[in-house]
Amino acid sequence: MSEFRRPVRRPSASFDNFAGSAGAAEKSRIAHATAAALVARARADESGESTERLIAFTADHGLDEIAELWSAAPAVSLPGALWRLYLLQLAIHTDPQTAALLYERGRIELASADVVVAGAPAPASPDELVALIDQILRGAFRGDFAIALERAAAFCRVHASGATHVADDYEMTEPERASELTTRALRLSTYAKDLTACASAWRAGILT
Repeated sequence: MSEFRRPVRRPSASFDNFAGSAGAAEKSRIAHATAAALVARARADESGESTERLIAFTADHGLDEIAELWSAAPAVSLPGALWRLYLLQLAIHTDPQTAALLYERGRIELASADVVVAGAPAPASPDELVALIDQILRGAFRGDFAIALERAAAFCRVHASGATHVADDYEMTEPERASELTTRALRLSTYAKDLTACASAWRAGILT
């Protein structure tokens, strides 16, 4: 977690074995098809049970082969958007204490509307941040998908700001820790850009 690595459970079998000899084009097709099917199924289920299962899925199973496939999808695509949402969820669930520390520092330092857009309490406890990312993911499956992506992007920017400022604090005394936090901030900033672009594409009807 120190470098915000993809916190996924490695599957026992590779996707290559799962999908046979499918080439890159076929894997891309499957990635887009599975992402579209998951979103459509959740939105069609008025009971909300499908959405709750999708939110809880990573806690029980990791992301396994399908998520490994999504990780290769273009950043501005439906599977790319879902992959980044699930990465954020797993990262926060895995280390909510650090997430809360960095988010709070970012909330104090960042002079923008991102704190309001993300929608976390001020200050936010670790449990409240876990609830926030689950709420954002729930909104992606049942609410306005673009708004959910924008909230996730705002969260990333606040978190990235916090990681940057805490990295500055460690620069002289713990340079390795500072480097890890800087890497984390860069990754979060990239996620924010990707998710914002995905939100715009969704509104334009071209996110597939």
